[in-house]
Parts: sequence; C-alpha cells; structure tokens
Amino acid sequence: MFRSKHPRLLLNEIKWRFDLKRCRVYYIHRGAPGDVKMVEGRAIRAVDRAFLILEGQPHEVYIPYHRIVRIEFDDHTIFDRPKIKER
Repeated sequence: MFRSKHPRLLLNEIKWRFDLKRCRVYYIHRGAPGDVKMVEGRAIRAVDRAFLILEGQPHEVYIPYHRIVRIEFDDHTIFDRPKIKER
C-alpha cells in the first residue's frame, strides 16, 4: 500500500494520496507519560523538509523526523522505529 519507509516520505505520501486526518503520529516528548506523545493527523499543519509542523497555541510546534517513533494509518501501524537496546 505504501511505497515509502522514512517518516517524512510516508507522511507526504499520505498527504497526497490519502488524507492526513486518517493518521496518528507518535513522537518522543520528554516529560510525557512514557516520554511519548501522540498527535492526530488533523493537527498537522505541514510536512516540511526537516520538521513535521503541528498547529499549536500560541506557536506552531516543530517535530524533527528522527523523534517520530510510530505512524498509524486507519488503525494500522505503517512505521515503527526499532527500539534501541538499553545497556
């Protein structure tokens, strides 16, 4: 279904072929429960070259793609970053 493997390319593919409102993005957010925060696709303002830009009050939120750990589309996981082994 999806041709891309990188989060930015996957999100662009969803944006142009489907609908971003149908996805959920999980990203590293220090201080959140489990250090991971989820955002619905309808909160995505732009899929930029270096950042995922989210709507925010009073300012936009910039999420670097390396902080994205999982992307779901229609309740199916389409991207899941491998976990780093702890020492």
